[in-house]
Amino acid sequence: RKGKRRAMKTWILVAAALVAGAGSATAQADPYHPVPRDTVDNDTYQGWKQYELNCARCHGEYAVGTSFAPALIVSLKDGGTVPSQEAFITTVCAGRPDKGMPSWCALGLEMDKIQRMYMYVKGRADGKIGPGRPAVRLDG
Repeated sequence: RKGKRRAMKTWILVAAALVAGAGSATAQADPYHPVPRDTVDNDTYQGWKQYELNCARCHGEYAVGTSFAPALIVSLKDGGTVPSQEAFITTVCAGRPDKGMPSWCALGLEMDKIQRMYMYVKGRADGKIGPGRPAVRLDG
């Protein structure tokens, strides 16, 4: 009888270890779906989404620039070519047709979305938000 109890306890411990191991395996980093590094308020997160939808194809993912459009994380830094939120909104709204940038206001992009995009890009320029998909902070 003691042998059966010992075998049963051993089997339970092995099963528990396997279950615990399986749980930690799924919690490990997935290189294709990394865990967000930064948490931001909902407005900034919505700005990231709008940036990715409307701006990233030219200005690069996460505002790092491309061969034909500037890095907005440089333009919005202190001393950059876009010194204020007003200058950002004016540029996005009017576009830069001579450089191939459309007038986003003429295309129907709403002002609140442009303001949220500024929050995201300014956070990137100031080093407060790293590259990658941010997560929404639950309290804000």
